[in-house]
Amino acid sequence: MSEPPPTIDPDTDGGRPTPRRPKRRLRKRDHLKRSAYVLVFLLVFNHLVVPQLGGARRAVHLLSDVNPLLLLLALGLEIGSLGAYAMMTRATLPKEPSLPVPVLFRIQLATRAVTNLVPGGSAAGGTLGFKLLTDAGVAPSAAGFTLATIGLGSAVVLNLLLWMALLISIPVNGFNPVYLTAAVVGLILLGAMGALMLLLLKGADRAEAVMRGIASRVPFVNEDTAARFIRQLVGRLDALLEEPALIRRGLSWATANWALDAASLWVFMRAFGETVSPVNLVVAFGLANVLAAVPITPGGLGVVEPVLISSLVGFGVDRGTAAVAVITYRLAAFWLPIPLGALAYASLMVGPSSLKQRRRDALKRLRADAARADRRVWDDPVSAPDAP
Repeated sequence: MSEPPPTIDPDTDGGRPTPRRPKRRLRKRDHLKRSAYVLVFLLVFNHLVVPQLGGARRAVHLLSDVNPLLLLLALGLEIGSLGAYAMMTRATLPKEPSLPVPVLFRIQLATRAVTNLVPGGSAAGGTLGFKLLTDAGVAPSAAGFTLATIGLGSAVVLNLLLWMALLISIPVNGFNPVYLTAAVVGLILLGAMGALMLLLLKGADRAEAVMRGIASRVPFVNEDTAARFIRQLVGRLDALLEEPALIRRGLSWATANWALDAASLWVFMRAFGETVSPVNLVVAFGLANVLAAVPITPGGLGVVEPVLISSLVGFGVDRGTAAVAVITYRLAAFWLPIPLGALAYASLMVGPSSLKQRRRDALKRLRADAARADRRVWDDPVSAPDAP
């Protein structure tokens, strides 16, 4: 089939024809991309996850001896981990508008649900998080800065925890090639994020020049809008650097987020009657989460499970117990946020606690404040401005 003739855009220089990309070719490319994602996911799941499930089937008898109180404690720790992430988000947001923790917690749940559903879901989750934060009244530059900052801060803390655990573990347990792989992946991710921050720290002019150069090559992106966004982003970064207490608070919440998540896994292990050294557990936990940052499958599905199980087995844990404990942990950490995130998103969109209702209530308060100010002026003419 011949391609459709190019269209003539009178607004282009000299009326030169602008070729129109066939929609069928775009749809075919999208189908191929989705098929590739599905194929990679199935290969990872078949070769990495399914072999680990055999140990879980052999250890079904452990379910009869599980401690239900410890399961509830582990679940509570996982929820606390999500809450710590919401607090980290709050620490990097501007003071106005002041978003309540429950709103940020629901935004975090909705974002996590998308991240866990889409391959390379961090980008899709970040897009949703940006939309929800701006819908809640946060300036776009502040929302973008917050998402970038918490991503960098979380990655830095995770890698520091892993490297500290490795420094203790390697002399005792020996070196494993997986350690080097995880360290290299972590360094690459930190390097990319650090390069972005360094560019912003160099000043608004240089960052704006780089962004204009990128925007000029990207269709549908306005250079002036991108440059204005970068200038606002640099301003937000400068403001944050002037408040080191906020930086310490954000890093503290990032540490609490990872520590509570790892503690949840440790308690899940205890619930099935297995105890592992905290140092060894942090090594296994750090390896799994650093490698899961590579956007192959949604939320590291098929990466976290086999790395965790094989690492724990290498540290002397029974394979069946490790498989059951890790699968139970992933039910709480990976699968549970999906339905909870869907409910959280629905509550943010409709109902008495939706973001739209919050904006209406804020507008009513502003009108009420303005009306009270007008009444004070009329009641006290002396304070009124002089007539022209």
